[in-house]
Parts: sequence; structure tokens; C-alpha cells
Amino acid sequence: MKKLNVGIICGGKSAEHEVSLQSAKTIYEAIDKQKFVPYLIGIKKDGRWIFGPQDGAGDFILNPEDPAKIRLSPISCGAVLPPRSEGDLLIFRDPPVSDSASPQKPEVLHLDVIFPILHGPFGEDGTVQGLLKLAEIPFVGPGVLGSAAGMDKDVMKRLLRDGGIPIGKFMVLRDGEPLPSFAEVSEQLGAPVFIKPCNMGSSVGVSKVYDEAGFRGALTAALAYDTKLILEENIRGREIECSVLGNENPRASLPGEVRTRRDFYSYEAKYIDAAGAELEIPAKLSPDQIRTVRTLAVKTFRILECQGLSRVDFFLTEDGTVLVNEINTMPGFTKISMYPKLWEASGIGYTELITELIELALARFKKEQKLKTSYG
Repeated sequence: MKKLNVGIICGGKSAEHEVSLQSAKTIYEAIDKQKFVPYLIGIKKDGRWIFGPQDGAGDFILNPEDPAKIRLSPISCGAVLPPRSEGDLLIFRDPPVSDSASPQKPEVLHLDVIFPILHGPFGEDGTVQGLLKLAEIPFVGPGVLGSAAGMDKDVMKRLLRDGGIPIGKFMVLRDGEPLPSFAEVSEQLGAPVFIKPCNMGSSVGVSKVYDEAGFRGALTAALAYDTKLILEENIRGREIECSVLGNENPRASLPGEVRTRRDFYSYEAKYIDAAGAELEIPAKLSPDQIRTVRTLAVKTFRILECQGLSRVDFFLTEDGTVLVNEINTMPGFTKISMYPKLWEASGIGYTELITELIELALARFKKEQKLKTSYG
């Protein structure tokens, strides 16, 4: 069989740029080279698309072993994926010699499928997914609606609540509205309280606030990343995570548990401090608890109109109640990421998992191409 060209889009105009690069490097190295030819496509922090050296992930992604210094290579050229291109990526190698020079003719690299391993806004929120649909190319992960709903914690929680999924108490604040006092917030949610940007992941901009003294500073920190904030009650309990895989008939992995050594599962604990958290895979749960987590994970995935993959995060309270915290529609794929580790514990290796995700993307695209786009 002819090998498929796989474009791995990474980086992005997001505070999770560096996390995306770590994930992309791991995917590039682990993908089945007998079936696929991987190509790294970078999105710089200013939003420009680039295409660089493809002799190995280390040539395009620099300082890959240092999460604090990892970055895209400055030796690169521009790239564009136009609407209706059907996967033809335009690569602009050299700039014109002068302003009066004729426009350069781009090289064309045909891509059969895209793996948009982008985390956070401008990548995981439906924006890039919409671009890929306009370009008419298969892509891994949820579509526009599932990505957008899963990214916005306010919208996500309202949909889950209305769908009968057990969740914790929360309230929403918008920039420009009168801000409540900590006393008013704690009267509804208790104390401490978590303050988060609605549209961000990897615990970026998140604070755990115990009193009035830290309240205003936490609001300011979160508003630096989003104009809408979600405030959540502090739920005492174990942090459980479960991976979901599939399209029309999704299935859930064995659950895992996160034990953080910090005040909460922060960005540093997830990606920089190797000793910041301990992952127990699979989690030590009763058969009934495992069944409940897996059932709720799949139900959450369906309610939020997801396809391909997602990771659902839970709290297991001291009295045995299972609450859904949130969904991550494009979870990390680093060496220490929970999503692939949970599937490995469930019998699907890293390389096999990437292959199945690509096959799911191709199957969904094939089905969507049969739909009518005009009347009659």
C-alpha cells in the first residue's frame, strides 16, 4: 500500500505552544513509518504557518528535552493551506528578490490527513478544525462544534448539567461586569475556590484562592488569558482521568489517577516538574467505580459531540460520588501524558493508537463526503 502523508500541525498562537511541540515530537517519532510519512508543520506564536527541516523532529523542534526552552526552528519557510485545497500545502521557499519581482511559485506538498496536535485557543477550540474542513482534508480529533464546546468550560458545564452528568458547583464572570467580593463567591461555592480562564487548558492562568487577599490578583491573572472566567468549588477527592477513543461507537480506557505533590495539578506539575505529580495507571478503583467512570466518560464524549479522541477528568469524592470536572478534546501526547498511557494500560500501544486515530479521521471524512451540500 502507498504510504499516507500525515501533516502534524504543532505550536500555535496559545499559551500552550510549548506543550504542543512536546506532543508533536513524540508523535513524529512514534508514528508507524511503514504506513505513514510524517511532516511537521509549525504555527508560530504570532500565528504564521511555517514548514522547516524534515530530516527529523530534532531539526524542526529545537531543545526538545527541555520543556522550558523548546521552540520551533528559525530556519523555515512560509506555508499555507488554502480552502478547497484537498490537502495541498503550499510551501514558499524563497522570498522575491525585489518588490517588483514576480510572485514566487510555491512548492506543493500533498497531505492525506492532518493530526492537529494543538492545545488551547487558536487550535483546540474549533478554529483550526474549521480551516481544515474548508480545506477538505481529514483530520484527527473532534470537529468544530465538539472542539469549541469542549474548550469553553462554561458552555461545556452547562451542556453536561443539562445532559444529566454530575458536575461540581460553578459560576461565571465576564470582563467588564461588576466583580463580586470573595465573600460573595465563597457564600455560593465555599472556600477555597478555583479561578480559571474559560478558554484555556493545561492549568494556564488557574489559581486556587483561599481568601480576599489573593482574590483580585487571581482574577487579574485569569483575565490575561480570557474575557470570561469560571469559578469552581474546591472538590475534595481523588483526581481520576479516563481516555475515550472512537467516532459513532466510542470506547473508554481503564481509568488512571493523578496524585499531585503541589497545591493542585498545575502547568508546572504537568509538563515541567517531573516530580510534580504521580500517575497511577490503572487507578485502584472498585469494579463499580471503574464502570461508572467509563460510562460517564463515553456519555460526556457524546453529549459534547466529540469524535476521534478526548480525555475526561473526574473527581471521586470521599463519599464515593463521581463528578465530571472537564473534557480535553486534544489531550497531550508527551512521554508522560495520561491519554496514551491509559490506552497502553488498556492494551493499545502508542504507535497503534496513532494509527487508529488516523483511521478514525479518514473514516469520518469519507462518511461526511457523502453528505449533500446543495438542495435537490
